[in-house]
Amino acid sequence: MYARRGKRIVDLVVAGFLLVLLSPVMLVVAGLVRWRLGSPVLFRQVRPGRDGRLFTILKFRTMRETTRDAARGGVPLPDEERMTTLGRRLRAASLDEIPELWNVVRGDMSLVGPRPLLVEYLSQYSPRQARRHEVRPGITGHAQVSGRNTLPWAERFDLDVWYVDNVSFRVDARILVRTVLAVLRSDGVQVPSTANREAIADPSGPES
Repeated sequence: MYARRGKRIVDLVVAGFLLVLLSPVMLVVAGLVRWRLGSPVLFRQVRPGRDGRLFTILKFRTMRETTRDAARGGVPLPDEERMTTLGRRLRAASLDEIPELWNVVRGDMSLVGPRPLLVEYLSQYSPRQARRHEVRPGITGHAQVSGRNTLPWAERFDLDVWYVDNVSFRVDARILVRTVLAVLRSDGVQVPSTANREAIADPSGPES
């Protein structure tokens, strides 16, 4: 019952409340991004959601525009060189992900679920790993509170599949509490690099 209906109700109530509560923070962050990085303020990228359906994820920008910082020959600079001081601070506090609450309200995402990766990696999942798309992707998830970007990819996928098989209010509540604690401690936060993306994309959303 929770997985079919209750989870969606919780998502709508909590995400709606947080959008109102955090609206002053969003205005401040949007102003800082506009001042330091210019337009656009939001980073948009197509990601696969539940059952592989595509949606546009929303985040605050943390990197300079690729076209503005392109290396000689038109090759984009590595993500770590495009990352700004403001961007690092936003990611460390997970403030760049606040706009994803709108994705939750729209039904693209859930508060808790496997993080949505890039579309081009859909064909690289094993049948078992692809089960991570049986639920809506989340702003946070079991893998994120169990090590975040410090875990090997195989282990992250195992944790995602575990979550799919064990969705419950108790599990979601525990993950949300652990997420708040992890954000306060900035646990497992890393700036994405090309090395992290050789096999698959960084779930924190490399802006490239």
